[in-house]
Amino acid sequence: MNQETQRRLSAIVSADVVGFTRLMQADEIGTHRRLKLRFEEMVRPRIAAHGGRLFKLMGDGLLAEFPSVVAAAEWAIEVQTQVAAEETGPEGERLAYRVGVNLGDVIVDGDDLYGDGVNLAARLQEAAETGGVCLSDAAHHQVRGKITVAFSDGGEIALKNMAEAVRVWRWSPEASEPAARASAAPVIDKPSIAVLPFDNMSTDAEQAYFADGITEDLITGLSRIRWLHVIARNSTFVYKGQAVDVRRVADELGVRYVLEGSVRKAGSRVRITAQLIDAATSNHVWAERYDRELTDIFEVQDEITERVAGAIEPAILAAEGLRARDRSGEELGAWELVMQGVSRFWRCTEPDAAAAEETLTQATERYPGYAPAHNMLAFLLLFSGHVGWRDLATVRPRAEALAEKAQSLDDGDAWTHLAFGYLTFMDRQTDAATRAFSKSIALNPNFAVAYGLRSFAWAHAGQSEPALADAKMAFRLSPRDPLNTLFHGGEALAHFMADRYDDSVEIARRAIQERPGWFSSYRMECTALARAGRQAEAEASLGRLLERQPKLTANQLRAMLPYPTAETMEKFVGGLVLAGLPED
Repeated sequence: MNQETQRRLSAIVSADVVGFTRLMQADEIGTHRRLKLRFEEMVRPRIAAHGGRLFKLMGDGLLAEFPSVVAAAEWAIEVQTQVAAEETGPEGERLAYRVGVNLGDVIVDGDDLYGDGVNLAARLQEAAETGGVCLSDAAHHQVRGKITVAFSDGGEIALKNMAEAVRVWRWSPEASEPAARASAAPVIDKPSIAVLPFDNMSTDAEQAYFADGITEDLITGLSRIRWLHVIARNSTFVYKGQAVDVRRVADELGVRYVLEGSVRKAGSRVRITAQLIDAATSNHVWAERYDRELTDIFEVQDEITERVAGAIEPAILAAEGLRARDRSGEELGAWELVMQGVSRFWRCTEPDAAAAEETLTQATERYPGYAPAHNMLAFLLLFSGHVGWRDLATVRPRAEALAEKAQSLDDGDAWTHLAFGYLTFMDRQTDAATRAFSKSIALNPNFAVAYGLRSFAWAHAGQSEPALADAKMAFRLSPRDPLNTLFHGGEALAHFMADRYDDSVEIARRAIQERPGWFSSYRMECTALARAGRQAEAEASLGRLLERQPKLTANQLRAMLPYPTAETMEKFVGGLVLAGLPED
């Protein structure tokens, strides 16, 4: 093979209009107008929105490359669904595509791609049903359990110019009618984001590489969030150096959110600003400024990337929750319904948690194939048991079943492993819990909640230093996270286990101010005061706790709290007994 020949593994899509010649003969002008309209309004923007690129356009057909088979398949289903919804004329006059998707080795020649991987995608397109999608077996293996529609096994078929029969998997609009979709969710309308190249505001033009590096690292970091569509670098860097209108960029790339920023270097210091914009309203969802001493340029770049990526996830979740908040459940798709539940849960009060549980339960029942509905409900139930809003023994079996269901649907979702970690944590299996939280962090290294919960697990096991390190990282990644009180809980408990009781009291009181409805913070304050020898304050604290949980006893806490050893359990519960909590 020529040494200059480049190859790579790619997800390739081939799409073509069915009966295009016949349609043109019947109505040349009208067909051309509708083809152009569908292409410009649906086909091309959605390719960009799913991170793909169009590398060949052939009259009524196209070839595109995507960053993953999941993105390619989601694009295909989405476009086929949208085109079918718009083409409502007589059957013989409707525009309809056939789409083939393959994962295969391709030859790279500039911006073009060649080879068997491309050829098979074209043959799969020819074998697809009108309005349908046909996947190779290799492509189907990649999407199985990761998207919310089912493909039927089409068996092995002979394809033109292919030496051997090929196993195919099919999706068609008929298979997605309501009666046939009882156990599968529709395509999820995930939020999408484009990270524009950060502006270099420095007088030194060579500093542009620093701004570009931050942009590229942010794209990579945000791409780890499974529920978020992130536009690929090649699509956003075309705007580099341009004065852009955010709404126009969002329309062109087909995204809901745009992240933009700037870098300004002066001497040995650098100032980086970033802002997240809801393109539909031009509202600023989140903004932050970072001033750093530029001693190690790569260390600063990594730190800023980490902090911005960590803060974006809760900011978008909050914005998505507001978007869905005031709409009825019947109007909402799977993603929006989950976001409505999450928005209520993020208010972190007992009544809101109950309302969120009802909404997320509805999501699991309506969309049983959607992993986020199951893992979020599992997390909510365990959290409600942990802070005292629900009886943990009652909700635990349901939470376990939901977590197992989420894992079977999408083992690559960081929230799924978070729910499993929380489950094993509440079962006092600290080693298993920290492994699960670590897996969640490996899937999304900027996942603040996973660091916060791992901090909690370390602290309950009496390992204060790793607990404090994880709590610090959680705050660093998401300083305004809705679950910051949870991070404070891990921090307070870590100091308590290290016998720094006054520090624990101070942090517990901060948590109470933030979330006065969390009973766990009152327990933390009370036991730390007692262990610090501040008996009068401990008794007053216990009084406030018993106003909220009047039937609470030490033995109840021993049965429910997730301390893995008798020593750590008695250190915590024994402090409450010193303050006057009854044993039974």
